[in-house]
Amino acid sequence: MSAEAPPDVVSTDLAELERLYLAMLRIRLFEDAVLRLFLANEVEGTTHLCQGQEAVSVGVCAALQPGDTVAATYRGHGAALALGVDATSLMAELLGRETGTNGGRGGSMNVTDLERGLMGCFGIVGGSIAAATGAALAAQLTRDGSVAVAFFGDGAVNQAYFHECLNFAVVRRLPVVYICENNLYGEWTPMASVTAGADIVARAAAYALPAQAVDGNDVLAVRDAAVQAVARARRGEGPTLLECLTYRQQGHSKVDPGAYRPREEVEEWLTRDPLPRLAALLDDDAVERAHDEAESELQRVLEAARGAAFPTPGAPATVMKGAG
Repeated sequence: MSAEAPPDVVSTDLAELERLYLAMLRIRLFEDAVLRLFLANEVEGTTHLCQGQEAVSVGVCAALQPGDTVAATYRGHGAALALGVDATSLMAELLGRETGTNGGRGGSMNVTDLERGLMGCFGIVGGSIAAATGAALAAQLTRDGSVAVAFFGDGAVNQAYFHECLNFAVVRRLPVVYICENNLYGEWTPMASVTAGADIVARAAAYALPAQAVDGNDVLAVRDAAVQAVARARRGEGPTLLECLTYRQQGHSKVDPGAYRPREEVEEWLTRDPLPRLAALLDDDAVERAHDEAESELQRVLEAARGAAFPTPGAPATVMKGAG
């Protein structure tokens, strides 16, 4: 961003495109590795992967500043990595090691790193909406200038959290941005079959809440919309809802093969994969450099995480990293 540009305008140069591509690639390779480890019975507990949804996490987090806070879902590895959570600590947490973000006690669905602004990954559907709304209220009361972000899936828009919190946020003009990652399915149920009207953005009109539907597989579109929404919140103008239309390439969790999805649908969405879409704007050398860097980093992450010790039973753990 140039010095003379206003805070809600972003210019993109080649270096920024390469940075965004590397950020998405790091998430993709991390999740692919988690899948392999889960199938080898090395991951403690279950896990929910976000291959295909990387552009949402990376695009939104690119709009944030230090001090801002994020509440993610149980499919939150991408948001954590995009925020800058240490990949080795995150992997160690999934493997139940004492060097994990939460001492190996939280697992995939409960990652927290307050130092990086991640207030938590929430296993309760819609819980992230309430958490971010509370963080935004705290920011408003303390006047610290921060913005809170809630990531949630399409299934959460039918929860009371969604309606109560959006209403409250508009009334209080809270500095919060609501990010709906609409991947078309709540677990294995098609969103359109359980959501009246099947139009998430339209629901915001009932609360006079600014809302926008975004191509969630276009990292630049997501980032630009998020920059506008975050700037609006930081100016004290209240919340915004962004519906990012995307698609998870894996099943709901690793006990779900995703067989309920039509093959044609999956194949069509794979043509919209966010990584090749951005790679098409880069030259081959830049893409190769990114892959070399991300793959080398992943090998270091795996070696360090798998080599870490398991927690000692009865020993105290850092429940929330950064909490003191």
